Amino acid sequence: MELIRHDINVDFVGKRQFFVLLSVGINLLSIILLLTWGFNYGVDFAGGTVVEARFQQATTPKAVEESVANLALEDLTIQDLGGDSKTYLLRFKQGEQNIDTASTTVRTALSEAFKDTVEILRVEAVGAKVSGRLRQQGFLAVTFATLFMGLYITFRFEWRFGVGAVIALIHDVLVVTGALILTQTPFDLTVLAALLTVVGFSVHDTIIVSDRVRENLRKIRRANLAEVINRSINETLSRTVITSGTALMVLLALYVIGGHVIRPFALTMIVGFITGTYSSVYIAAPVVLYFERSLTPQRKVA
Repeated sequence: MELIRHDINVDFVGKRQFFVLLSVGINLLSIILLLTWGFNYGVDFAGGTVVEARFQQATTPKAVEESVANLALEDLTIQDLGGDSKTYLLRFKQGEQNIDTASTTVRTALSEAFKDTVEILRVEAVGAKVSGRLRQQGFLAVTFATLFMGLYITFRFEWRFGVGAVIALIHDVLVVTGALILTQTPFDLTVLAALLTVVGFSVHDTIIVSDRVRENLRKIRRANLAEVINRSINETLSRTVITSGTALMVLLALYVIGGHVIRPFALTMIVGFITGTYSSVYIAAPVVLYFERSLTPQRKVA
């Protein structure tokens, strides 16, 4: 099945300079946001307690806050989840209380204030030491996954393809990072799992293109590398559109109707799949061409 003809000839390589500059700008913006604004860490990485409560009658954040005012909760934030003023998420630090005591006192305070009209849907709590360790290990997992994916492509193909893959993966992680910070999506273990999935998807798409480039280099010996890469991208374009498009339709459905719990995961995957497909064409390929030009300046490269 082909949505796009295999013999189509779009000049992806010829437009690489514009898209490389665009990507550099987006990556720099993401780094600035990371250093100045930072992630909106969820309870997994920031520590504290999250209580999700649903009320039978619509209420206000102020009323919810007043019901737990006597508890003197540290860094209390109240978020309307459903948009109908009936489901709220309370997030706070434990302070001097232990995890069990803090969640129990909040549950009791809400029940006393709203009687039988409140239902506690979820209680999650993570200590400060555990959250710090989870945050450190999470970032190390993303770093090592990126490096080892690049090493695999280096040994599987050539070192320049491996370098291109690593740079493309770094690009994808930075783009997703910028999107998460701009939307202030809670960064927790679920989002981290999505980010690692994005790394795997991105390198998979890069492998498909790299494998076709290697095949065409053997078949078309007189063409320069730029022509070979451009032809390889065009030949795999139909497969890329079908694979990425199918995945994106599922993820969009999850984002729209999956509920607020799965929405951060779906958003991370949507942005990651789009940028992963993009980077295989406009980031990994230009890096390979750059090394081709540097190592063999006498060879004509478009």
